[in-house]
Amino acid sequence: MAQLPPGIRFITSFSRDQWYRAFIFTLTFFLYASFHLSRKPISIVKGELHKHCAASHGVELGSYREYAAQIQSVRKLSNASQCGWEPFDKNNYKQLLGALDYSFLCAYAIGMYLSGIIGERLPIRYYLTVGMLASGLFTAMFGLGYFCNIHNLWFYIMAQIANGLVQTTGWPSVVTCIGNWFGKGRRGLIMGIWNSHTSVGNILGSLIAAYWVSTCWGLSFVMPGVIIAVMGIVCFLFLIEHPKDISCSCTPSSRDHEPSISTEFVVSSKAFLNGASRFRVQMPTLNAKETIKSQDPEMQHLLIDSENSVTSQNSSTVGTGEGRHGTSAISFLGALRIPGVIEFSLCLLFAKLVSYTFLFWLPLYITNVEHLDAKRAGDLSTLFDVGGIFGGILAGLISDRLEKRASTCGMMLLLAAPTLYMFSTVSKMGLEATVVMLLISGALVNGPYALITTAVSADLGTHKSLKGNARALSTVTAIIDGTGSVGAALGPLLAGLISPSGWNNVFYMLMVADGCALLFLLHLIQKELRCNADHTLFKEH
Repeated sequence: MAQLPPGIRFITSFSRDQWYRAFIFTLTFFLYASFHLSRKPISIVKGELHKHCAASHGVELGSYREYAAQIQSVRKLSNASQCGWEPFDKNNYKQLLGALDYSFLCAYAIGMYLSGIIGERLPIRYYLTVGMLASGLFTAMFGLGYFCNIHNLWFYIMAQIANGLVQTTGWPSVVTCIGNWFGKGRRGLIMGIWNSHTSVGNILGSLIAAYWVSTCWGLSFVMPGVIIAVMGIVCFLFLIEHPKDISCSCTPSSRDHEPSISTEFVVSSKAFLNGASRFRVQMPTLNAKETIKSQDPEMQHLLIDSENSVTSQNSSTVGTGEGRHGTSAISFLGALRIPGVIEFSLCLLFAKLVSYTFLFWLPLYITNVEHLDAKRAGDLSTLFDVGGIFGGILAGLISDRLEKRASTCGMMLLLAAPTLYMFSTVSKMGLEATVVMLLISGALVNGPYALITTAVSADLGTHKSLKGNARALSTVTAIIDGTGSVGAALGPLLAGLISPSGWNNVFYMLMVADGCALLFLLHLIQKELRCNADHTLFKEH
């Protein structure tokens, strides 16, 4: 018999369940990347909406006021239409363009709280598909203003508000889906890698929008709108919400494994619960050891969770209502009562405030400090996102090893504050120093942000108090990210108000925000450390 080709041997070395998980990982990665791809065009097109006046005003911002005064008379002679696209061609263009940003961010923050509750009660595939199709429509709607020659500010603001609302369908849905497919054993690392879809979407959105921005900026919105709508159709055709929908054995649902626990072995365990993290010290019988060893690492964790579910049948649940799988759909207040939800939500508010301040203001800061043009400053600012990718993966890896989500976030936040001060000082010493500090700052600022919005949200959405009800995952994710989005709207606003008094004051504000984020985690960190001490004491006895 001939030997199988290497490619076929590689394919057959993975089980059916592993291929399904890899497929869902890849599919949800590109689904949410398309959301960020459709959000990016507005930042690229701003320069075209106010192209000529933007050049003169950009010079004003860079401490060349004398030059601006010299060309003032020339600008007055220019026709208003030459300054860009009406109504953004006036002197108050900053306020008008800012209104577009804040209308989207505020609508996104408000809509996120409702989205999780609605999405929890609907099939994820249908809910996400409708959201992506609607997002494609409203993204393209902004671009249609170019083709239809629309100059009404409220048309563009309403397009941004509508898009902000429908885009809230994305995050709770994809996090719920990925949380259903991957157990807690390696969740931090897996979701740290998976969360890089944000940067991938931003990069693709920038390239697509930039291709048409100078010739036909309407297409900078229409094409991303078409792409996310097409991905919505792909979602409808291929997304599998839960492993049990295809009888996959890798399901993390505890109820699916209760019979095997009751018939195969009995485990005596002492459980310590700390917010999103669990630490169990087990004393299994010999048969239990053999049974656990026969399973993969994720299955071991699922079996242990199942045993815990059996022994806690009399405990009360915080959910109300009916979900589509026969499990309870959790209420908003019920989700808030899950230990750790409030603390991590408030922490994310300040962490996302810092991250989004960099997102909106970093290119301008680099322009002022390094005296680079807008394009080079924009290219250089992407290094902050590159550092964020590594920071998210590192945070997930550390939290998996230590089994302490709050402590990992706290450690990175503690390091981030002095790093931001160093960034404000060292970045003035030259381009090389700026590059290094961008990578380090991006890792420390975005690491906790990425960990909380992914692995922590998934952990809390499958908390012990829910008795295996994963239907709460959507609501918990929406509450955490919705609260964080409030910070995302506040950060750029505060930076705009503070920056005229000096960039150092902006960095002081960011350091205070990091300190507040750490403050809200202190209680959970203390519980994790106490849990570790109890575990050590238990082993000694």
